[in-house]
Amino acid sequence: MKKFLSLFILILISCVKTDDYNVPQSQLPKNVGVEGTKISLRAVKNSYNEETGEIYTFSGDHYFEGYVISSDRAGNFYNELILQDHPENPEAGIQILIDENALYQRYNFGRKVFVKLNGLSISKNNGLIQLGKQNRGDLDPITPSEIDEYLIRSEIIEDIIPQQIKIGDFSATLLSTYVQLDHIQFNRNLVTPTNSTFAAETFDQFDGLRQIEECGSDDTALLSTSTYADFRWLNLPENSGSILGVLGRDFYDDFYIIQVNSSEDLLFEGNRCDSEFFSCGTNTTEGETILFEENFAEITNENKLDPLGWTNLNVNGGEERFVDATANGNRTIRISAYNTGENPLEAWLITPPIDLSQTLNEVLSFDIKASYDNGTILQVYVSEDFDDDPKNVNWQLLEANIPIGPSRQSGVNFTNSKIDLSCFTAEVYIGFRYQGRDPSRTTTYDIDNIRITAE
Repeated sequence: MKKFLSLFILILISCVKTDDYNVPQSQLPKNVGVEGTKISLRAVKNSYNEETGEIYTFSGDHYFEGYVISSDRAGNFYNELILQDHPENPEAGIQILIDENALYQRYNFGRKVFVKLNGLSISKNNGLIQLGKQNRGDLDPITPSEIDEYLIRSEIIEDIIPQQIKIGDFSATLLSTYVQLDHIQFNRNLVTPTNSTFAAETFDQFDGLRQIEECGSDDTALLSTSTYADFRWLNLPENSGSILGVLGRDFYDDFYIIQVNSSEDLLFEGNRCDSEFFSCGTNTTEGETILFEENFAEITNENKLDPLGWTNLNVNGGEERFVDATANGNRTIRISAYNTGENPLEAWLITPPIDLSQTLNEVLSFDIKASYDNGTILQVYVSEDFDDDPKNVNWQLLEANIPIGPSRQSGVNFTNSKIDLSCFTAEVYIGFRYQGRDPSRTTTYDIDNIRITAE
């Protein structure tokens, strides 16, 4: 009897797939529907009054249909479900607040969902239209016990076809919809000399913001990854390619962001499309002869740069330019588009002419610190023919080490660049070019200790 029982247990165990960890989903009846009056998701969103900003609570038997485009399986979405109204060419999308984890097990990507509106409220937070439950003037998530009351799963799962757009197409109408960006790469300073992670750097507090660039244009955007995402430790891909994700806004509603459901939504297999950098060579050993030096210690007002031969110019006609700044007793020269209202803001800081005709093995050195980083928007150039207007100059782009700073606070450390200038045999000008846009591209930079040495 014991042998028979053991044999039975062995057979029973052998029939179980021990490598299948998927949570079984309950069977859904065919042709699930909802009684009531169907309205469009666009009409739902229009119920919110942008002018008053007041929370609106729905009543009656209205409902809308939507398709799931977010997944919390990888941890990049949390206590939220993003729905759009059609699986292809959507007209609207919305964020639903739900106080529940592992939503992907019931509301998987592409699942059609009916949302009953009676008792739900709509508001706008962090730049996104949201559905939830009103509670004393705030919008709270739907509780676990209420989920089945408001969200009805259909048996239908559709293939979601992303809208193929460019960064320049970002708009409020595309928020909370599934999009595809092609010919994209991460800023080179994020992947060289060592790769940054998605969201595991010391300065990442809640989200990691990483600048992406569109090949063939000057447009940039930010990929946002939660510091709780399970792929936060992965290094950013070095190549170029496509990103599939949900268009959103950052926490402070300052700029657009892209959020992916997992790292598998980055399809980077193409070659990079970086600008060509000018190079004299690889010598970075500073000589004993100092041809030029400025540490800004005596520049208590940026106007003091003018009589020293510097050019400090806003080429878009705005007022903002490089200004003097002090932090921890150290004086620097600083630039930021934050709160300037200038869009775009292009400013140049250009050194006086520096004669390289009588020396050898010249090396340029300077320090840069980045703060409140939402994109790398500073470049460094060299020219032999600058004459008042930086737009009419033959500039050569230098391979400067522009640092990535913290996104929510002031940077701490400066990053040094040393660049070989030994192939120049006449006067040169070093130009620092800042290309900002308030409020979306406003990274603050401090520049210090500019020096050219030679033998």
